[in-house]
Parts: sequence; structure tokens; C-alpha cells
Amino acid sequence: MKQTVTSIQKAKGVRKMTMITAYDTLFAKLFDGEVDFILVGDSLNMSFAGNKDTLSIGINEMIYHTKAVCNGAKNTFVICDMPFGTYVDKKTAFKNARKVFRKTNADAIKIEGGKEKAKIIKHLTQNSIAVVGHIGLMPQNVKAEGGYKIKGKDEENIKNLIKDAKAVEKAGACLLVVEGVKSEAAKAITDAVSIPVIGIGAGVDTDGQVLVWSDMFGFFEDFKPKFVRQYLDGAKLIKDGVRQYVKDVELQKFPSKDEIY
Repeated sequence: MKQTVTSIQKAKGVRKMTMITAYDTLFAKLFDGEVDFILVGDSLNMSFAGNKDTLSIGINEMIYHTKAVCNGAKNTFVICDMPFGTYVDKKTAFKNARKVFRKTNADAIKIEGGKEKAKIIKHLTQNSIAVVGHIGLMPQNVKAEGGYKIKGKDEENIKNLIKDAKAVEKAGACLLVVEGVKSEAAKAITDAVSIPVIGIGAGVDTDGQVLVWSDMFGFFEDFKPKFVRQYLDGAKLIKDGVRQYVKDVELQKFPSKDEIY
């Protein structure tokens, strides 16, 4: 059964939840009904567009991919990542979030930021926009921070992360993604808020996990993050299939009599 904002809240502390990324109808159909959430992540700018970070993707591109995912995922809660620069203030955030909701069937949007984004999140939730928060390592901050840096390494940072989480919760977010933090910090954050916390590179004590599909199924070969478990050697399977296809064509084994008109 498809998740709702209400059922998401009730799942806290009851069962572990799962989220996976998708960017098109084909894979959305494969994932539909198998996981709790599908995130149309701005990570597609790196894993599929070949860019070095997530910063250059725009709102229209995210809407295009979200529409495609929603066409395939009829039974799964779909979240659209709001790209860099689309929620710098209340007015801009609402304008772009409203555009997502009007042009797609997304169930929620996701924005990065803690207490500094709380007023924006509150403005959105008070105007009927379901929001998923994102704290910890925030990919859209890569240039400001000089790279992707793990958070929660000391007590002071953990306290600040908890303040961020509580601010996001108070502002009305229905779910919180915590990325790239030490496991003890992720546990403290999860225990501190009443909304579910979905971790990525954050240990086992969160309320659930999220992974980028091309990482977990072995299609992205450039590198494998430490926190990723590969459940399939997708790249090898595809390459083997392509090589067999080439061989069959060269040997005139394809098409066969059963494959022609």
C-alpha cells in the first residue's frame, strides 16, 4: 500500500523503511511497490549526466524526470529533489515547489538544510507542500565546504545536527534524510526527533536507508562509496549481454527464423 504522510509518521520505531532513487519510468516500474519511497535525486546529474557534482541541474530537468518516475510508480511515495538555487528564500521555494506539484504527481519535495532552512520549510508546509528534510553531508554545499565531508565527528557537531533535525521537524517536515554522518551521531538524531530518519552513509540505527540505484546495482563504475553495498554486478551483466549480441550478429545467429517476419 502506498505510503502517506500519516503512515510515514506511524512507521517511526515500528519497522525499518526503504528508499531508492529512480530517474525514469522503466526503473520506477521495477521498484514500484517494492520500497517505501522513490527519490528522484539530483544525483542523476552525476551518475547519468556525467557531471562532477549536483549543482548544474535545473528545476525543469528535475520536473521532467519526476514526471517520468511518477508515470511508472503508481504505488510508491515519490519525492522530488529540489535542485541547487531553487529554494533560496520563501517566495522562490514556494514558486518552484508549486511548479513541481502542478506538473508532476510527486508526493513531496526534498530540500537540503537544517535550522537555517526551517523558516522556508515552515512556509512550504503551511502552504500544503509536503517536505522531506536533508541534513548532515549536503551535496549542494560541496563548493562552500571544499568537498564532501563527514559530519558528527565531535560532540559539538552532533549537538548542532540534533538542533538542525529538531528545527526541520518543528517546521513541519514529514521525513528526514541524514547523509554522511558518524553512526553515533545518526543514532542521536534519530532518537531526538519523532519523524522517521532515513540514513545514507549513517549506520544502522536510523529508521531506514536510502541508496542510489546505479550504485547498489553496480552500474556506476567510476567509484564505489564506502557505505554502498552492491546487490548486483549490473555493469558486468550488461557488458556480457552486449558482447553476446555482437557475437550473435557476427555469426548470423541473430535474428533467427523465429525472430523475423
